[in-house]
Amino acid sequence: MGATDRAETGFGQRSGLIIAGPTASGKSALALALAKEYGGTIINADAMQCYRELRVLTARPSPEDEAEAPHCLYGVRAAAEPANAAWWRGAAKVEMDTASFPILCGGTGMYFSSLVNGIAEIPHPGEPARAEARRLLAEIGPEALHAKLDPQTAAKLNPADSQRVARAYEVLLGTGKGIAHWQAQPTERLEGWRLKMILLDPPRPDLREAIETRFSAMLEAGALEEARALLTQNLPPELPLLRAHGMPELAAYLRGEITLAEAKARATLATFQYTKRQMTWFRHQELVSKTDMQIIHSRIGHDTQLLKRIIDDLRNFVKSSG
Repeated sequence: MGATDRAETGFGQRSGLIIAGPTASGKSALALALAKEYGGTIINADAMQCYRELRVLTARPSPEDEAEAPHCLYGVRAAAEPANAAWWRGAAKVEMDTASFPILCGGTGMYFSSLVNGIAEIPHPGEPARAEARRLLAEIGPEALHAKLDPQTAAKLNPADSQRVARAYEVLLGTGKGIAHWQAQPTERLEGWRLKMILLDPPRPDLREAIETRFSAMLEAGALEEARALLTQNLPPELPLLRAHGMPELAAYLRGEITLAEAKARATLATFQYTKRQMTWFRHQELVSKTDMQIIHSRIGHDTQLLKRIIDDLRNFVKSSG
């Protein structure tokens, strides 16, 4: 179904869907099922799946899945080109405008927030400021660099978060004002859309099991080879993709620091702990109205009855939007 078919299908009122939730909760499978049912376009909202180098380790949709429905913003950037919420928001809006029915799928809360609530327009600090920030980060470390930030920005950042600290310093150096100043400026909210949100929140034991099973499958599918290839690029350590789930642990294994079993155990634990932070974030956000929010407390898997109810609910939502 193309964009020209919207009027006939009831999608003419610019309605769309957000599928969010923690890592390994089944978001991609649900998005594919709904895209096939409605002729929708799946738009990636996962910060790590934007990159092309780690298809297996970041659980990007397979080529077979991508052949079953349109997928956008997956594997579109190189690891050496960091993505951010401002870039993603602009790219996602372009894809939404051309899709017959956009399905935004991912677990990066900041991306969803930037889309719905807008994001501060921060002037480009310039390459000299960026180079100086990276030089200082390598020379004195993130905590000492954090001490050089303006007080308002420093109060919002973890001193150990090297990427965000370096970014904040380059903005301060290049623009003369801290990130906190720019973030306080008015933002452009998303207008002209009604979005429904499905938040997947499966039981913690089920999620833990899914994470362990998936990481084992990733290793069998070539995740270790992906990690080895990425490391050969000798990229700056602060780049986001080098911190993808499982990447630090596999890198430690490849350096001979830990066994593969230890890498697997550490990776699954770190991923599970991250899912707790993801759900804490989503529970405290209001990206859509309460009436357009649906929380599912189970893994959908092969539950055809649950999937049918979701499809019916979405059909009713689209009709009410029209």
